[in-house]
Amino acid sequence: MKTIVISGGSRGLGMALGEYLYHQGYRVITFARGASQSQIKEIVHLEGIDVQEPENFEQLEEFLSQADGLVNNVGMAYDGILATQGYESISQMISVNLTSIINLTKFYLRLRLKKRMNGNVVTISSIISQRGFAGLSTYAATKGALNSLTLALAREMGPKGFRFNAVLPGYFESELSKNLSEAKKQQIIRRTPLGRLATTADICPIVEFLLSEQSRFITGQLISVDGGLTV
Repeated sequence: MKTIVISGGSRGLGMALGEYLYHQGYRVITFARGASQSQIKEIVHLEGIDVQEPENFEQLEEFLSQADGLVNNVGMAYDGILATQGYESISQMISVNLTSIINLTKFYLRLRLKKRMNGNVVTISSIISQRGFAGLSTYAATKGALNSLTLALAREMGPKGFRFNAVLPGYFESELSKNLSEAKKQQIIRRTPLGRLATTADICPIVEFLLSEQSRFITGQLISVDGGLTV
């Protein structure tokens, strides 16, 4: 049984990923600042862990050292133009969406290398990183940086047997999309060839595929799950 650790797994896509992977036969550990909303008691959830504080990672050491895969799912969004976004908000978004993921990935790599074992990292990015969208400039910048991190680490760690890929979801029901007006949602749907927003059920199987042996020769890829919006 493979062990997978998911950051930001208390709700939303992180929780959906944890539940999906559990039903696919994985041992799942999630963590977040808050309590888990999942009803599946077999999923281990560690609460009170702020990814912005690397010293908190010590609580994850036992699980990360055993983890066949890490899903970097934690993230936050700010909906508003850059000219009115506060400096503190900008710093926090970079800290959560980028710096914390770099630090957590580093911690995971060191633990696995120490045990002379390989690993697999799937990072949740966004199509916003590839398609400009007004009001999401800082968010786009952090997600674009995650794409670059994925590509660089695929080359850097491939010789050690590690794989790195990123999944770029389109708009789906999340903390980001809930702030969209109905008119804006309909506009996005009209521009999407498959004619609807994504759901977590569209995204979870792609993440599971990248974590599985079925994708053993796939690394350094940015996979969009957006219904063709970025075509």
